[in-house]
Amino acid sequence: MIELAPHHLPALADWFPTGGPGSEVVAQHVLTTGVGSWWADRKDRPRLLAASCADHVVLRGSAEALAPEDLAPLAGTRVDAPDGFLPSLSAAFDQLTPWKRMVWTLQATPQPFTAPRGTTVRRLEPADTDAVHDLGPDAAWLAASWGGPLGLAVSGHAWAAFDRRQRITAVSCTYFRGTSHEEVAAYTTSTRGHRLALACVIALCADIRARGHTPSWNCSVHNRASRLLAWFAGFRLVRGYVHYAVGNPAGRFRLAG
Repeated sequence: MIELAPHHLPALADWFPTGGPGSEVVAQHVLTTGVGSWWADRKDRPRLLAASCADHVVLRGSAEALAPEDLAPLAGTRVDAPDGFLPSLSAAFDQLTPWKRMVWTLQATPQPFTAPRGTTVRRLEPADTDAVHDLGPDAAWLAASWGGPLGLAVSGHAWAAFDRRQRITAVSCTYFRGTSHEEVAAYTTSTRGHRLALACVIALCADIRARGHTPSWNCSVHNRASRLLAWFAGFRLVRGYVHYAVGNPAGRFRLAG
């Protein structure tokens, strides 16, 4: 596979249909924000196309258009692909682990919540970049889809709870922005921050609806904390699907270095 510049992309409507929640919002986010990469089997009239951002990959097209070694650039990511790609993915990587996922959309009224005294819930601003960075490596994934802490802070797509020292205790952001749906993510600095995360999610969802979009949620079936937060915020299950965590290039296909 080769990396494509945005001006070489084919018309994306046939590859990543719009209008619903799910993995296609990854491609829409890359196109809208410029954060991420595009991959194809060839520059002109590609037979397969992949959008990647924050270690998430959406792969579409014809599995017959590639050999296992062609998939090496996708090592270490989580891949959403039709079943026809599974033989190639299995041959290309030393590990292929299925993850069952759940897609939700905002359908109900959230539980009311008032932030405790000394806590401020507000939209992130550029001046909050250091506060996002101070969340540390455990929260690095949250800002990855915006290119890092600065990208998240200036995006206008994140809300956070701050304590008296202006440290972030919980944050929620649009993780992937699609043309009709925005996928919501949240992070807290402690296991007791669930309610503060809920306040951030509620504020963010109001923003998303004001933009004319529908909030969505995507999590593992095994992530009970995420499922509970989604439920309390008013999200309800739409469907399930499976994506695959892939390891290193297998055997003779392993990259040098």
